[in-house]
Formats: sequence, structure tokens, C-alpha cells
Amino acid sequence: MISTQTPERVELGRFFEVSAREIETGNTTPEMFSTAVDAAWHQLLSASEYATFCTQHAGQVFGHVSSSGAGKISWIRTYEEMFGPLSAIWFTDADGTVDRDAMGRYRATGEVWAEWNCSPAPEDPEAVPKRQKIATR
Repeated sequence: MISTQTPERVELGRFFEVSAREIETGNTTPEMFSTAVDAAWHQLLSASEYATFCTQHAGQVFGHVSSSGAGKISWIRTYEEMFGPLSAIWFTDADGTVDRDAMGRYRATGEVWAEWNCSPAPEDPEAVPKRQKIATR
């Protein structure tokens, strides 16, 4: 079984929970702006446990789709309501370097402005997520 204990995988699970809520309520599909969390997503995509991981966190399996853009990240408030402030891993690149300027702007304003190149998408767009897990901080 794949561990969800790395910071990247913990945050990927949270991102899936936020994504499920955003999609359920008809909001914009969440943007994946973290290189570190996206790298964990790519690792899990080919693992046999991927569907279980998705279902545990989102109540459904998400596909990984191209979705390029730049601007204000739409789901930050939902994340904060569910889990509190974003951790430093969201501002960390694949080499482990934290973008302290971006993290400082987030901490000062509560907003994240970033580029992204992918988003989650339900594998079955007609499926309505039925999450059993209750989000806790």
C-alpha cells in the first residue's frame, strides 16, 4: 500500500477532498499549482493503489488532465475552511526549494497567484461523489 504520510501525499489527499467539494458545488475545477504535490500525483497515477487513494479522499477516481493557465488560485478558501492554512509544501518545487516570496505573499494576503498546467477531472463526469470521510484539521 502507498503511504500517505509524506507531506506531498498528505496534501494531494487534501487537494482531492477540496476538488471533490469544488466540483460538487459547481465551482471552477481546482488548479494544481504545486510542483511538489503534482510530482506525488504523477507517482501515484501508475500505482495500483491510485483508485483507492482517490476514493478514500474524494469519493471517486480523478483523472489528471492538462489545464494550463495563470492567475488567482480559486480553491484556497475552501482548503482553509477544511484544513487551515496552506503548508510550505504548496510553495515547494520538485527539487525541494521553497518559493519564500510566493509563500510570504500568501501569508500576507490569503491569496495565491500562480501558474498551473493540470487539474483533476472525474473519470465518470456523471458520478456524484459520495464521500464517507469527514474532513478534519
